[in-house]
Amino acid sequence: MAKRERVMRMSVEQPLWRALAGYRVLTMVYAIGLFVSAYDEVAHPWVSISYLAVLAVWTLATLPRIANAASCTKRFLAADLTIALTGILLTRIAESPERIDAGSPTLPSIWTAGAVLAFAIKGGWRWAAFASTLVAAANLIHRSGVPTRDTVHMVLLVWIASIAIGYVVEVARASERTLARALEIEAATRERERLARDIHDSVLQVLAMVQRRGAVIGGEAAELGRMAGEQEVALRTLVSGGLVPVSRVSEDAAEGAVVRAVDEPDDSDGAVDLRALLAPYAGAKVSLAEPGAPVPLAPAAARELSAAVGAALDNVRKHAGDDARAWILVEDEPGEVIVTVRDDGPGIPEGRLAQAEGEGRLGVALSIRGRLRELGGSAELISVPGQGTEVELKVPKATSASRGKAEQR
Repeated sequence: MAKRERVMRMSVEQPLWRALAGYRVLTMVYAIGLFVSAYDEVAHPWVSISYLAVLAVWTLATLPRIANAASCTKRFLAADLTIALTGILLTRIAESPERIDAGSPTLPSIWTAGAVLAFAIKGGWRWAAFASTLVAAANLIHRSGVPTRDTVHMVLLVWIASIAIGYVVEVARASERTLARALEIEAATRERERLARDIHDSVLQVLAMVQRRGAVIGGEAAELGRMAGEQEVALRTLVSGGLVPVSRVSEDAAEGAVVRAVDEPDDSDGAVDLRALLAPYAGAKVSLAEPGAPVPLAPAAARELSAAVGAALDNVRKHAGDDARAWILVEDEPGEVIVTVRDDGPGIPEGRLAQAEGEGRLGVALSIRGRLRELGGSAELISVPGQGTEVELKVPKATSASRGKAEQR
């Protein structure tokens, strides 16, 4: 069956980029209009014409650069701000001192705010504060350190507005990620419910029927029915528990938050849920008791601990008889994870384990104790003849995490 995939795309940031593109074009036209209206008063018009020509070409040619966050690179932002600052400083050459003192606008005029707003949308309020501070410094130099009231108002407006917009963008991005995660969980829950209905209507009913018919027929059919019953219980546990969380990755940040369901990576900072590895052991004669929250362990430690539990259950099947039941208890302590495997079999006679090791049968010594020893943990076996056997497996979290990271390197 093909993997079902749900993609959710959201973006509260994208409209800001479109608005910025329109703002840059309009303010470029406005700056040219200001120059044309005051052409007869400009001291050196060819300086203004040359700069405004460059500004017009740059604004129109770089529209694709401000289409989204991915294309708006740091290098582009630096060049864009340089053009704005250059225009402010060139005004002293293009205009006469009298017009500058009278408060005439700079060559780029309010187009400069667009360069600062690009910093705000791309990097948040800190980037906006950096860019607007440079613009303020350039305006002070342009006014020879004595800015007019209009200049102060414009500088403060750009500084406050850009920082506010940068902060809003950061909050919007955080909200977007939260919403994407919520929609992902909702989609995963609905998909699990759909699968549960399909499985209940088909596979589980067939397994239950095989179990009933096998018990009636008897013989080899009874054994087949027993196995079908165990698989039914295990499948119900997996369907209803939903132990394995749906992973998520964000793609194409320029277009917003895109969430895809993917397979859980095995090297995610040493974090795998031990419950997911132990769930398949549950069956008609094996009960699994576990915490309601995930039990994170390093991948290597989780696999080895799960294998040790499997070895303990193999011993139950081999030595406790077909009618024996087993219980798995998972405890997530602050510093360690404890897994206890207990059965109601006849128990192990005193000295039997030592005798088995002497005969070369090392199931407990290697498959259980050896695995835990390599993880820095321990395995204790308690058995009373006639009262069953209990195997307690302990794995320290700190050791398992460090071993998991070492394995990844």
